[in-house]
Amino acid sequence: MAAADPSLQIAVLEAEHAGFGASGRNGGWLSGLMPGDRNRLALGSTERGGAGREGVVALQRHLIDTVRDVIDLCAGEGIDADIQAGGTLAIATTAAQLHRLRVSLHEDREWGLGPEDQWELTPNELGLRLAVPGAVGALFNPHCARIQPAKLVRGLTDAVTRRGVTIYEHTQALSIEAGRVRTARGDVRARWAVRATEGFTAKLPGLHRKLLPMNSSMIVTDPLPPATWDRLGWAGHETVRDGAHAYVYAQRTADGRIAIGGRGAPYRFGSRLDTDGRTPAATASQLTAALRSLLPGVGETGVAHAWSGVLGVARDWCPAVGVQPDGDGGLAWAGGYVGDGVATSHLAGFTLADLILGRQTSRTALPWVGHTSPAWEPEPFRWLGVHSVYALFRAADRAERRRPSVARTSRLAAVADRIAGQSPLLPGG
Repeated sequence: MAAADPSLQIAVLEAEHAGFGASGRNGGWLSGLMPGDRNRLALGSTERGGAGREGVVALQRHLIDTVRDVIDLCAGEGIDADIQAGGTLAIATTAAQLHRLRVSLHEDREWGLGPEDQWELTPNELGLRLAVPGAVGALFNPHCARIQPAKLVRGLTDAVTRRGVTIYEHTQALSIEAGRVRTARGDVRARWAVRATEGFTAKLPGLHRKLLPMNSSMIVTDPLPPATWDRLGWAGHETVRDGAHAYVYAQRTADGRIAIGGRGAPYRFGSRLDTDGRTPAATASQLTAALRSLLPGVGETGVAHAWSGVLGVARDWCPAVGVQPDGDGGLAWAGGYVGDGVATSHLAGFTLADLILGRQTSRTALPWVGHTSPAWEPEPFRWLGVHSVYALFRAADRAERRRPSVARTSRLAAVADRIAGQSPLLPGG
């Protein structure tokens, strides 16, 4: 926004410090992966008189372009965020996982991704990139870069400050409405108020069921010795996820560690929020076991740190960008990135700038602009639903591992998908 119109006075209110939330605690994937449900975005766009399917295809291309945009921005602003553009791998270790990856590849083709955007790897081709014993295949997508999220958000903080943006840390928004944000220190008034609270939206009045705060957890290993990297390979620094229903996602860090994440304790009753990033010991143990199962070449490498954070999920799994004019200003919002928010939040920010400044661009025509999602169920149904879905996904994974040569997806996962109304969350952003 500051770059789009340098005459604007812009203030950012942050409850803790810049990078405290998902922007600093994500899995470090700067990816062009499409968040949410493409069919629902297309349907909603069609109902509003938009481009429908063609709009979703355009959104996908914008997200792919955003990966390069962020890399170029960091280079231009001198931000050292450990960026390594190596693409991303989705790895199958059972026949059922491989079948699902192939189905997803076919669907991506139908939604406009070409053979240069994603392709299948044989086990031998995968082995040239990363040693995954027992892998039966993989998909590779070049539109992803590894980042260090805290470095990125602090670098962006410095960049916008240089452009005249004022950031008020330790200033919690108690309510956000058109033209006004109420805080414990007093009201902040402006022509436009922008709600960009993602997983913390549930704390705001009237929005308790707007976005579900999904908990995601991560661990990072001690630095791996050169001999271990020789066994693993991973010279291309691809981001990695497995093909399980309750999947994990990982990256090779710039300082020679492996960071791996997953949904250990996915949701707290009543949309209660993580506040300090503490991770249950059981969750850290689960992630350690998942790492050693997927990449046994790490051996007994120790775990240096564990942390958790929340991401925002709409009930129909679709991210949204919107404005509600009120006189000369109004209320704007963006969020619901379903766990893939590094690139999507960047694109959403530029889209909001266009909308607020009244500019008609290719971004303002994208199908997530003006999309509305239904509210989440009240408790205890919300808690029961989320935990039932993940229990079923884990049971389905166990069933598929017991019969690794069977290509059919477990019926338990199909039940979970019906409860959730969507496939599992995307990884890493």
